[in-house]
Amino acid sequence: MQEKTKQQATAYKQSSIMTNILFGSRWLQLPLYLGLIVAQAVYVFFFGVELIHLVSTANKIVEADIMLIVLGLIDVVMISNLLIMVIVGGYETFVSRLNLEGHPDEPDWLSHVNANLLKVKLATAIIGISSIHLLKTFINAHNLSDKVLIAQTVIHMTFVFSAVAIAYIDKLMAHSQPAEH
Repeated sequence: MQEKTKQQATAYKQSSIMTNILFGSRWLQLPLYLGLIVAQAVYVFFFGVELIHLVSTANKIVEADIMLIVLGLIDVVMISNLLIMVIVGGYETFVSRLNLEGHPDEPDWLSHVNANLLKVKLATAIIGISSIHLLKTFINAHNLSDKVLIAQTVIHMTFVFSAVAIAYIDKLMAHSQPAEH
């Protein structure tokens, strides 16, 4: 009987070590999120360069060019927002809690973020970014072929369809799970 207890203790200890290794592996994502923060800094730099370009050439360029540059700035902001959602939401969901309860700047969505909500938010952000790109394409349509216009429209519609499908699947999954009490 005592031998069986020792074997169980040894098996539990080995299982506990493996569990700790597997659970601890989530921290391998930390360098990825830090890399995205560096990418965010590059976008901030790019935004500044484009803004300086816009201001310095404002009296020399036509309205359509101003609109294209402004749409480019909006695009950078939207991609930056997407990065923040991935960095903060991904870290909170897959690595560790941020413990921001009561912080005045805590985003509303962060308190109920999960992998499914993050996917839906990312999909809608990608649609927004794609919309900006498509609008830039339409503004600049006179310089592009019909093939490019059609291809970008099809790509955008694919993003829209994918986001609707992800949201629908998320809704189905939410209804199939038992209610929490």
